[in-house]
Amino acid sequence: MDKVGIVYLVGAGPGDPGLITVKGLECIKKAEVLVYDRLASKRLLSYAPKNCEMIYVGKLPDRHTLRQEEINQLLVDKGLAGKIVTRLKGGDPYVYGRGGEEGELLRANGVPFEVVPGITSAIAVPAYAGIPVTHRDCTSSFAIITGHEDPNKTASSIAWDKIATGIGTLVFLMGVGNLSMIVKNLVDNGRAATTPVALIRWGTRPEQQVLTGTLADIVAKVAEAGFTSPAIIIVGEVVKLRETLSWFEEKPFFGKRVVVTRSREQASDLSRRIEEMGGEAWEFPAIEIVEPEDFAPMDEAIAKLGSYQWLIFTSVNGVDSFFSRLRQLGRDIRALNGVKLCAIGPKTKERLEEMCLSVEYVPSEYVAEAIIAGLRGKLQPGERVLLPRADIARAILPESLANEMGAVVDNVVAYRTVRGDGDAELLKELLAEKMIHYITFTSSSTVKNFVEMLAAENIVESLQGVKLISIGPITSQAARDLGLTIDLEASEYTIDGLLEAFARC
Repeated sequence: MDKVGIVYLVGAGPGDPGLITVKGLECIKKAEVLVYDRLASKRLLSYAPKNCEMIYVGKLPDRHTLRQEEINQLLVDKGLAGKIVTRLKGGDPYVYGRGGEEGELLRANGVPFEVVPGITSAIAVPAYAGIPVTHRDCTSSFAIITGHEDPNKTASSIAWDKIATGIGTLVFLMGVGNLSMIVKNLVDNGRAATTPVALIRWGTRPEQQVLTGTLADIVAKVAEAGFTSPAIIIVGEVVKLRETLSWFEEKPFFGKRVVVTRSREQASDLSRRIEEMGGEAWEFPAIEIVEPEDFAPMDEAIAKLGSYQWLIFTSVNGVDSFFSRLRQLGRDIRALNGVKLCAIGPKTKERLEEMCLSVEYVPSEYVAEAIIAGLRGKLQPGERVLLPRADIARAILPESLANEMGAVVDNVVAYRTVRGDGDAELLKELLAEKMIHYITFTSSSTVKNFVEMLAAENIVESLQGVKLISIGPITSQAARDLGLTIDLEASEYTIDGLLEAFARC
């Protein structure tokens, strides 16, 4: 008997990718087929396996990629073909997500399925706009109502005479196109025209917009502002609390979607800090840190560690790679007895201090030239220096130490920097849709690989309207050499400095 797969009906939440559930993310990571709609964050797609089949079935109010019946059958066909299918829906699959219809057809055809609930926009979107759907001083009841009933119905199934005055907070989903009808039905059935109303477009995302008014004037305000879907409508006294409880839009990076080009292992800290400040970080690993092709030179240097007077680290990667190899060779930090340590920046120094190692010297400026200047008078002619670093690191440091200061330098490859695995096609799509606002570069190699991976015929045109932020002058020069314009450069060549520059935008 042929193997039957399984279909996961997953709620992706309202838009902020951080609101996906742990189980929902697990379903994305193991999917062989990912069927996704318009309201699911595209950032979530980057968690799918590389060989995953991606199928877009998004719907707009005036046109559908696939009709719902076709989506239902697609899920059945892929399940019967033995695939692990993740059906990714905005919000919750059973709150106007038509997940029930999909589940019914799957069950009728013998395809196993599971439902992974998601955070519904009916609660999360008002919360991000500073509007609680219940509050003891305003109301203890709320209702979620479709703003877009089945057009084939001959009569509305909504009991307007009951909900208009019988429930405190009303949340209408998918109702912008029918706003005037909703307002009329509520007022005609007894809801006061002075009742506060809010419309929230693209809630929980950098594009979030909020428009407030009353039942008496909201239709005119929406027309004047050109306010369109996707948006939810909240009716009730709780809307007034937005003046006090607004928080998301108050964050310093609100409205900013930022591409992080660091390696996947290193991106998390920068991404976390961007999102803590209200931005949305989009990880596009332009580099990957891998082992040297040949460990022999570093192994030889480690074997004679006692012969060096200085050990210079120019990155956290260098520290991690060196000590990883030291452990693999059965040695530990006692082998560094008598060796002076130099670190190019505070993070590199911090990583060494975590190992209870004292750092002799950290330059005030975090580039190779500052190391050279700072070691004058400290490093004596004839002293031996070990320099474990990247295969593509600039030659100026070992050459200057040897030629200008008379040091004996062993420049060994501790790690290689290769092209990363960022999804270039998805990034091109986001750039074309003007969804990217900033791109950060943390090294020359991130710039070089980014340009190569994007492979755009006219990269300057592709990046029009996007601000480029560099961690320092060496990175900025690499960008200029490739025809890019750096809009802001960190004054301190660290992640803290990068964020400070970002905050000036």
